[in-house]
Amino acid sequence: MIQPKDLYRKLAALLAKIDEGRSKDDFLFSVLAKLENAFARDLHIANGRLYREARDQFLLINASDWQESANAEDPVALDAEVAQLVIRNGSYIYNDAALRINQPNSLQKGYTIPAAFTVQNPSQRWIFVFALKSGWVREEVEFCLNAVRALLNFRLHSDAMNNDVQQAAVIQQSLLPSSPPYIAGYETAGRSQPAEVVGGDFFDFSVFDDDVFSVAIGDASGHGLPAALLVRDVVTGLRMGVEKEMKMAEAMQKLNRVIHRSTLSARFISLFYGEIESTGNIFYVNAGHPPPLLVHGSQIKQLKATGMILGAISEISLHRASTSFEPGAVLVMYSDGLLERRNDDDEEFGLARLEKLIVQHQEKSAQKILEVIYQTVFAFGNQAKWQDDVTAVVIKKGNA
Repeated sequence: MIQPKDLYRKLAALLAKIDEGRSKDDFLFSVLAKLENAFARDLHIANGRLYREARDQFLLINASDWQESANAEDPVALDAEVAQLVIRNGSYIYNDAALRINQPNSLQKGYTIPAAFTVQNPSQRWIFVFALKSGWVREEVEFCLNAVRALLNFRLHSDAMNNDVQQAAVIQQSLLPSSPPYIAGYETAGRSQPAEVVGGDFFDFSVFDDDVFSVAIGDASGHGLPAALLVRDVVTGLRMGVEKEMKMAEAMQKLNRVIHRSTLSARFISLFYGEIESTGNIFYVNAGHPPPLLVHGSQIKQLKATGMILGAISEISLHRASTSFEPGAVLVMYSDGLLERRNDDDEEFGLARLEKLIVQHQEKSAQKILEVIYQTVFAFGNQAKWQDDVTAVVIKKGNA
């Protein structure tokens, strides 16, 4: 079973490669090969095939010439029931061993269970099919296939979309706090640096009353416009959930279902959401986000994940956790782009360097700590252009 962090990292790398590919005739076949090559061992997938809708059925495509199956008089087609199941669900794992993928050459021969997902542009649909060999895990397979499906749907629709990216950047910036809020007893600071004109990171604050405020930080898969669209939806949904005073775990689960149903944005996002009381109590949920660091003196506590990343599957399990914010302590939240910044020797900045940096500068103000983090990480990468979205939020509790 692949570790969640390793799965997220490999999937992000795969999606980046897919997103960089040119939209040429064999683009989907290149995706088929990349997906199988990247995850054959971890997800136990094999024997990938691609079908294109034609003449009211889905016909097997020949990779060599991007045509239907070589024997035009006897094309290999998906069974109609099989096709409808995946079209209706977006992705599907066929648990019924009696349900054959195609005739006369069943994909199930020699394997356990097939899995499939569908993608489309405004005028055409395709179905990807893989065989699942022994050892596969449903949650991992669904997560991976749904993430790839979401990105491909956006890519296939992008030529038909007329978007003003600069305008999208203005809209996205309007969602981020223009300045940190005043919160009695605390200092706050935050910054989000997109790698492109628009990005997939965000942070947000909400002040409920004199006793409680909330903070959120998230990182959508990939960057650019698809990620920015998801950020817009998440920030809006999060604020609505907060306004309705829903329990945080339930609000995140509902938000997950909304994200999962989206089609043209990115399809998964890591999210940390916490509510902090004037007394120092912190209640939080962490949906697959890099663990925020609570530093007090030489003590460092990681606020680790309490559930999986949002949007990959329709129903997830999240639980609330808690800790305490001591006077003088510093809470630092960040996105993966900060830790994964590389130097000339191809070394990542990494968690250990970040922890050491916070400990060394914890006596400074929240804004100064934030500035030190960005300056240090940017210099670590030899002042090169940011390759990924980088976001950091610093909260410091006063000593009084």
